[in-house]
Amino acid sequence: MTRPVRTRIAPSPTGFPHVGTAYIALFNLAFAKSMGGEFILRIEDTDQVRSTAQSEQMILNALKWMGLTWSEGPDVGGPHAPYRQSERSEIYKKYAQQLLDDGHAFRCFCTPEELDAMREAQMAQGLPVKYDGRYANLSREESDALAASGKPFVIRMRVPTEGVCTIHDMLRGEVTIPWEQVDMQVLLKTDGLPTYHLANVVDDHLMQITHVLRGEEWLPSAPKHQLLYQYFGWEMPVLCHMPLLRNPDKSKLSKRKNPTSITYYRDAGVLPEALLNYLGRMGYSLPNEQEKFTLDEMIASFDIKRVSLGGPVFDIEKLYWLNSEYLRAMDVENLKNTILSWASDDAKLTAITKAIQPRINLLSDAINWAGFYFQNLPNVTAEDFAHKSLDTDQLLEILYLATWQLESLPEWSEENIYKVLKGLAANFEIKLKDFMQPFFVAIAGSTSSTPVMNSMFVLGADMTLARLRHATEVLGGLGKKKLKKLEEKNKALPNFLADE
Repeated sequence: MTRPVRTRIAPSPTGFPHVGTAYIALFNLAFAKSMGGEFILRIEDTDQVRSTAQSEQMILNALKWMGLTWSEGPDVGGPHAPYRQSERSEIYKKYAQQLLDDGHAFRCFCTPEELDAMREAQMAQGLPVKYDGRYANLSREESDALAASGKPFVIRMRVPTEGVCTIHDMLRGEVTIPWEQVDMQVLLKTDGLPTYHLANVVDDHLMQITHVLRGEEWLPSAPKHQLLYQYFGWEMPVLCHMPLLRNPDKSKLSKRKNPTSITYYRDAGVLPEALLNYLGRMGYSLPNEQEKFTLDEMIASFDIKRVSLGGPVFDIEKLYWLNSEYLRAMDVENLKNTILSWASDDAKLTAITKAIQPRINLLSDAINWAGFYFQNLPNVTAEDFAHKSLDTDQLLEILYLATWQLESLPEWSEENIYKVLKGLAANFEIKLKDFMQPFFVAIAGSTSSTPVMNSMFVLGADMTLARLRHATEVLGGLGKKKLKKLEEKNKALPNFLADE
C-alpha cells in the first residue's frame, strides 16, 4: 500500500528567517498538498550555542506571514511530538547506541587538538581533509574501557572506503558519489546531542516523512543518510535536491550581496502574496506560463518535474516589479487598508512615539522625526557621511565590523546593541559620540534623529543590518584584500557581551 505523502521543513533557529527557508518550505508544501498529503514543521535546534527562542519565533512568524502553514509543529503539536530536536535527545541516544551495538558506529576519543593536527597534516600533503579512522578499529572492549574511565568521546558512523554510492534524486535521476569522498560522520557529540545527520534520519523515519525536498547543498550528505537508513533497516524517503537561489551574478544568495531575511521584505513593504508568488517562480513555471499566481493555483497544477536545475536568480528589482503589479491591481479601499495595516504595528508605533515625543512641537512634526522608521533604505550619499576626524576607510571599517558583530548577536536587544557599539568605539579608541555619527546617517539618513541605538532596536535586526550594508555600498566598500584583513580583525575582537 502506498504511504500517504508527508513532507517537512526543518529550519535551524540560529539567525534570521531566510528567504531560502521559505522557498524550500513552499515547494514542500505545494508538493504535499498536490498529492493530498501533509506538510509539517520541525525545529532543528541541536546547536545549543547558536539556537535561540527569539530566532525560532521569528521563523515561525515569518513563514505564517507568508501564508505557509503546517499541520504539525512545535506551535500546534501533533502525533509525533515533540517537534524540537533539543527535546528529543533521549531518542537519538537510543538509536546511536543501537548503531554502536550493531557495529555500524564507533566511539572516537580524539581531542580537538588531535583533530586540528590531523587536518593540518592532510592539508600539508594535499590530501582530502576528513577523519582518518584512527579509532575505527579499536576493539569494543578497549572502547568500553576508555568510555568507563571518563574519557570524552563522540560516536561516528562507519563508512565504506571503496566503491560508489548511488542516490536516486527526483530531479537529477541517478547520482553516484565515491565512498572515498564521504567522511565518517559524527552522529552524537560529546554533549550527548546529535548532529544534523543522525537527528534528521531518525526524525524523518519516526515522523513518517515520505519525500524530502531540500537544497542541493545537502546532496553530498545523501550517501551518509542512505547508509544510516540501511543500517537501521528503514525505508528511505524519496529525495529531491532543489537548485540553490542565486544572486544576479550567479553566486549563492548571500546577505552580504542582497537582503535575505523574510522580515526585511515584510518591513520594506513587500506583500506576502507577492513574495510567495516570486519564490514560486524560482526555477519553476506553471503550465500556462502565467507570472502572477496564488498558492492555491500553484498547488492545483504542481508538478515537481517542472523545476529547472539552473540556479534561479533572486533579483530584488523583479520582486519589486511583481509587488507593484499586486499593489496596482488592488482597489483603492483595499490598498488604503493594506498600507494602514503595514504601518500600524502597535508595539513599533508605541516605541516610535516614545522616541519622538521629546522632539515635537506639532503633530505634523512627527512626520519629520518618524519618517525614516517607515523607509526602505535612506537616500544618502557618500558626502552625507563626512566626518570631522575619520576618513572613508575608517568609516568603512567601523560600519563593516559593526555589521558583522551585530548580525551575530544571540538576541536583538537595545542593551546588546549598546554593548557592541560601545565596545567597538573603545576598541577604536574613539569617543562614543564621534563613533556614532555614521550610524545616524546610515540608519536615519541624517545626523539629527531619535537616539540611534534605540532606533536600531525598534527597526529590528533585518532592516538595521540592511541599512548598514547599504551605507558601506554608498561609501564604495572595501576591496577583497582589505576585507580579508578586516575579517581577521573581527575574529580577534573580544566578546563585547561578556560581563565587564
